[in-house]
Amino acid sequence: MKLLIVSGMSGAGKSLAVDCLEDMGYYCIDNIPPIIIPKIAQVCMQSKIDNLALVTDLRGKDMFYQIYESLNELKRNKMDYNILFLEASNEALVKRFSETRRKHPLVSENSTVLSAIIRERFLLKDLRGLSKYVIDTSNMSSHNLSDQLKRIFNEGKESDSIVTHIVSFGFKYGMPLDADLVFDVRFLPNPFYIDELKNHTGLDKDVRDYVFSFDEANEFFNKLYDMISFLLPHYIDEGKSQLVIAIGCTGGMHRSVAVANKLYEKLKENGHENVYSVHRELTKE
Repeated sequence: MKLLIVSGMSGAGKSLAVDCLEDMGYYCIDNIPPIIIPKIAQVCMQSKIDNLALVTDLRGKDMFYQIYESLNELKRNKMDYNILFLEASNEALVKRFSETRRKHPLVSENSTVLSAIIRERFLLKDLRGLSKYVIDTSNMSSHNLSDQLKRIFNEGKESDSIVTHIVSFGFKYGMPLDADLVFDVRFLPNPFYIDELKNHTGLDKDVRDYVFSFDEANEFFNKLYDMISFLLPHYIDEGKSQLVIAIGCTGGMHRSVAVANKLYEKLKENGHENVYSVHRELTKE
């Protein structure tokens, strides 16, 4: 039996993940006290259930801290398990709670949603560190999350293929919190100062042609691609399931978008199927 423990930040998409896992044949139980995880796993194993997903998080209040005792018991009983941890940025979570008008489980009369999120992130940091699969859903739609879960848990069979997100961003708005690798392309000539290009983006051919008309842009890109091609198989060997490559310029509209999109296209062309591009500042626009 494959046992998957699902946890993470409130509002990060655990309910959507459960729906997707059920579609893939997992028997899912939501919001259970951690102390009974070994007992449930034992019963399901005896019942010949092949794939089991158990969701536990800080909705259980103080009961949640028994999770570590339960994980140790699973190890003592030689029951294999993996942990799927869902998270998102503070900004994304605050927005989601505002839109759904749902109450955060740690909110009290003396705290705000943001302070509750910050506290929850601190309380979950140890479990996050134990998790094999960590997915940041900040810029994901429900379809994106479902697609990524299907690639990792393909009908109950774990995939050995890493999911790569290439994110363009503007440094003046801050770096992506979930970035594994960050590359600064502010050294390239800026199309913003060309009148006919200023109001276009790096997705437009004229802007892209301008950026890559310079030798330093092509030399940088070739070295960047060589580095990523070298790193990806080593990350896969280490069991890393997700890689976030962030490419930044000043405003996140021209140079970073052109470079990120070209990297995305070349990785796809060379057989890397699990690659996604996100242009953060264009999404804001």
